[in-house]
Amino acid sequence: MQLPLPADVHSALEFIGDYLPPTPLIKCPALSEFFGCDLSLKCESFQPVGAFKVRGGVYLVGRLSAAQRSGGLISASTGNHGQSIAYAGRLFDAPVVIYAPAEGANEAKLEAMRRLGADVRQFGKDFDEAREQVEDAAEKEGLRYIHSANEPDLIAGVGTIGLEILQEAPATDLIVVPVGGGSGAAGISLAVAACEATTQVIGVQSAQAPAAWHAWSERRLDVEAGMTSVHEGLATRVPFEMTMQILWERLTDFVLVQDTAIDEAVRRLARDAHLVAEGAGAASVAALDVLRERLAGRRVVAIISGGNLPLQRYARILQEGLPD
Repeated sequence: MQLPLPADVHSALEFIGDYLPPTPLIKCPALSEFFGCDLSLKCESFQPVGAFKVRGGVYLVGRLSAAQRSGGLISASTGNHGQSIAYAGRLFDAPVVIYAPAEGANEAKLEAMRRLGADVRQFGKDFDEAREQVEDAAEKEGLRYIHSANEPDLIAGVGTIGLEILQEAPATDLIVVPVGGGSGAAGISLAVAACEATTQVIGVQSAQAPAAWHAWSERRLDVEAGMTSVHEGLATRVPFEMTMQILWERLTDFVLVQDTAIDEAVRRLARDAHLVAEGAGAASVAALDVLRERLAGRRVVAIISGGNLPLQRYARILQEGLPD
């Protein structure tokens, strides 16, 4: 597979600018004081589908030929990637089929995909089982399969997050990025290279779903880690080749955080930044505790990658943080 290049991220930003305005980069004094750094939050939860993935969906689908779009698109997703493809499908008049897990699915994300016009089909116990079913269905139905990570235009599209950050705050020392399949961290790493910046990019994944972390640390793809995370945006069992190739070359560091720490970060963002973040979106803030000794006095951006959190789960997480 041909990897995307740093210059491709500039092309992606020029394209998606007609469809998606830049998201806010906001200061949070309370969190800056708590973590001992100059912290800003990149609010991808403000995207029209509530997550960063829409950047890649709009760029990829927008660049397909009319014949490819009219023939239909298919993908697998726990929700945010699926919403991005459904949104782009509606924007560019392409039928979309999304396979989602049958067990433990985020019902709010499923309903959002349906509202955007996607044919949502549920299969398997997790994302990877749904993905394997998609690969079979794509061939049988003659649909254009869109992988959630192994797509150069998708990676270039989500990498535009990094360009927006560095255009607004070029002196940023560190960007912390949640990792599921790795498209966000890979794209942002390419954006840093495109800007010839010295900014470091650090990935963060749930310790309850550490496949990409193992692949990055061991520099190999043949890993399959256990997956018990409740935060579906981080819940992958296997690493993906294209994103890992980029992360091996360009990612500065990669850390793991516990699901319980992610829940605390969800509460901290609600209390101190007045932001709703799903687990994957809050993982970057959870990582700041792990990285605390490296943050002192530095200019840090945490990517709030999404805010699609079911109300019942959000209420439970907030309730668990209240004193007895």
